[in-house]
Amino acid sequence: MSAFVQGPSGPTAGSGAVETSPGRLSHPATGIIAALFCGYLAVGLPLPVIPLFLHAQLGFSAPVVGLVIGIQFAATVLTRGYAGRITDQHGGKRSALQGAGACALAGLLYVIAGTPGLPVVASLGVVVIGRLVAGFGESQFVTGCVSWSIASVGPQRAGMSMSWTGIAMFAALAIAAPIGMFLYQSFGLEAAMIACIAAPLVAALIAVRETSHSIPSGPGLPFYKVVGQIWREGFGLMLQGVGLSGLTAFASLYFVARGWGNAGLVMTVFGIGFILIRVLLGFLPDRIGGYRVAAISLAIEAVGQALIWMADNEAVALAGAFVTGLGCALIFPALGVEVLKRVPPANRGSAMGAFVAFLDIAYGLSGPIVGGVATQFGYPSVYLFGALCALAGAGLSQVARISQLRDTPKAGVV
Repeated sequence: MSAFVQGPSGPTAGSGAVETSPGRLSHPATGIIAALFCGYLAVGLPLPVIPLFLHAQLGFSAPVVGLVIGIQFAATVLTRGYAGRITDQHGGKRSALQGAGACALAGLLYVIAGTPGLPVVASLGVVVIGRLVAGFGESQFVTGCVSWSIASVGPQRAGMSMSWTGIAMFAALAIAAPIGMFLYQSFGLEAAMIACIAAPLVAALIAVRETSHSIPSGPGLPFYKVVGQIWREGFGLMLQGVGLSGLTAFASLYFVARGWGNAGLVMTVFGIGFILIRVLLGFLPDRIGGYRVAAISLAIEAVGQALIWMADNEAVALAGAFVTGLGCALIFPALGVEVLKRVPPANRGSAMGAFVAFLDIAYGLSGPIVGGVATQFGYPSVYLFGALCALAGAGLSQVARISQLRDTPKAGVV
């Protein structure tokens, strides 16, 4: 099994001493995955609740609601570098526990915002502070858990580790929103936000009992240089995010415009395809190489998006959503495997933080861009645009793979 050594253009797979640890596992630690699932519930629980609270109870307009919801995205992106640095210096466990604490504090601020008699502007200000704190907490919590999971199995199984952390996050989002809505409608804002406090605290209780796996030591790179090393992989991840943004933001409108039913099944069939591939084939990036898996996966995503674009009935559109899920499933772990090869071992936390930030940016930018495409050319064009972006990502991954194969002898790989 090859080690990661410093090659001419950064760390590459090469000969030499293999990184070993007596605590390394064959699969990601169950406790880390469970903690990530519980903690990530706090990301999904407020999503349907905060907009209703701001608009229906406080009377703020849709643009204000959108700004408040989006501000967490900005806080998350801007603090990924800090999260990566904490992870590199103190380990993923430390970063995850700090993030869980911040997420619980955000839930407490949401509860305070709903205090009866509090002026409307004051409630809005407390919610904004809560969203900023939540973004700060999410960046630490996710970066810490993902890096900690990789450390538990070693870089040779990084792809499989990222597959499982992705499943935990996707599953948490899938159930958190309906739970949050149920609590809000049945018991009010306080009950829903208490759940936002409880979820990360449960995550912390699980995480604190888990082994803190060792971090490779050695000289590291400044965060901006880490970004410079992994921007190609990050850009490929951004191109993947366009198709998913089109599904989440415009699938229901597309179905209504066509007079189709079952729009609510779009993300369900996407999720089935997504989880199916991650469970069955999550080992592929480690086995056959990240760039190869990414290129194939992005091509499959493009096929799924094209099916939705060309659909003349809801069955074909749902099939396209399913194929899109099949394609999207392994892109993050596939490109993530290559990210870890491009930085020194001591910078893996920063690298994962920067890599995830590209996905944050993709989701933040894709919504307005895809919305402009829909306004100008109609809803079907959203999925043609998604297909073209996925094809561009496949081409980028293939070029990177060819370049890697060409440079392999120079890096001393045997």
